[in-house]
Amino acid sequence: MTPPNAVVDDQAGDTAGSGVGTAAASETAATPTPFQRPLPRTIAIANQKGGVGKTTTAVNLGACLAELGYRTLVVDLDPQGNATTGLGINIRDLQASMYDVILNDLPIEDCIEATAVRNLFCAPAALDLAGAEIELVPAFSREMRLRRALDSVRDDYDYVLIDCPPSLGLLTVNGLAAASEVLVPIQCEYYALEGLGQLLRNVQLVQRNLNPRLELSAMVLVMYDARTKLADQVVQEVRDHFGEKVCNSIVPRTVRLSEAPSFGQPIITFDPTSRGSIAYRSLALEVSGGAAQRAG
Repeated sequence: MTPPNAVVDDQAGDTAGSGVGTAAASETAATPTPFQRPLPRTIAIANQKGGVGKTTTAVNLGACLAELGYRTLVVDLDPQGNATTGLGINIRDLQASMYDVILNDLPIEDCIEATAVRNLFCAPAALDLAGAEIELVPAFSREMRLRRALDSVRDDYDYVLIDCPPSLGLLTVNGLAAASEVLVPIQCEYYALEGLGQLLRNVQLVQRNLNPRLELSAMVLVMYDARTKLADQVVQEVRDHFGEKVCNSIVPRTVRLSEAPSFGQPIITFDPTSRGSIAYRSLALEVSGGAAQRAG
């Protein structure tokens, strides 16, 4: 049985997925969702497990929000820099990066790069960021570096999406301290919930000690493979456990989604009619809840 609002991953390809995804998107657009919040919003996309779709979600959700007309900034906190390259930015050509912002107090506006998608901007990562975890240890107010940097530009964007690294170290803590919400991508596979408890405990620690306004606002099921019963079981288990925190939109596992980063493009420009595009557009409508863009 296919869960509601899933974009079906079958041999019929984009035609079958298109009908389901479009219906989901129009339904989501028609009614406000429990994920809607006042603008501007700062969302940390976090999960300490690697390879669960954090960067894919940051890049493609950001692109779809920008397509809806929201001015969106993707902050790449992952030293691998995959969100940066996935948006078509060559990290070897950068004059400044998030390393300089966090370690050297560079104003974040001096490192922000425009992308090929209208309304979408990126604060890029560089390989230097790999050493930031160690260099931050003796730094004063080390957990609040990113929050202070973002304070100067927060009102310039409707959405700031922070792509956190796959760990629970100081860079992730900076992301959680700077955000007002946490969005957690969950892979539709056997180990999906492994380690999730530790992430939720860390979110609570940050709430208590650094950022009382932080909330776990949404969970997104990704890498859904309709050919397996296991995927359905994971979907049901996550929905039973977290209830309304789980988005209705489900992102399928597709070849086109995995190909898009190698071309430096989000899925909506790489293959606008693909099932991945439809799924992330539906997710963007659900997360935004059809909230009006701010004037000015």
